[in-house]
Amino acid sequence: MNSNDTTTRKHLRRSTLVAGLAVAVAVTLPLGLTAPAQATTDGTAGGATAGAVAQRTVSGRSSDDVTRVADFYGAYIDARLDAENGRLATELRGFYVRADHLAEIARWEELNQADGILRAQNVPLKWTVKGTGTAGRVGVTLTWGQAATTRLVVDLDHDHKITHIGTPGTGGN
Repeated sequence: MNSNDTTTRKHLRRSTLVAGLAVAVAVTLPLGLTAPAQATTDGTAGGATAGAVAQRTVSGRSSDDVTRVADFYGAYIDARLDAENGRLATELRGFYVRADHLAEIARWEELNQADGILRAQNVPLKWTVKGTGTAGRVGVTLTWGQAATTRLVVDLDHDHKITHIGTPGTGGN
């Protein structure tokens, strides 16, 4: 074996290694090594340094009242914002709200000319759902702008179906 064959092999191995590294870098960067845009606690994009803001995690259980109400309000608000003429919003009502309460919501809507789930004519910018400390009751806060909010209480039965939506302090709710 002469020195030209050894030099050629070394050059070929280096070229292959460099090409392999280039491919690895090109594949890896789009898969998450770049700094993604992240929300901060004040709702703005960015942060002090890339990766300084922890990634958000949302979890829940279908057997948990807070999770069920959060899932419902999140999906319902998304459906209301979508321009599909209310079909999905109606289906969500049928799935999450007990049938006898749907009639109560319809009466409220007729009387108030507003959405009985949101208790408003508009769709909120954000929502917060939390437990109240009472089994079968969950608190919902809808945020409409900088500081305008609506607080609701949502009652659920043992099957986690919504049986009542109201405002705190009205009618014993």
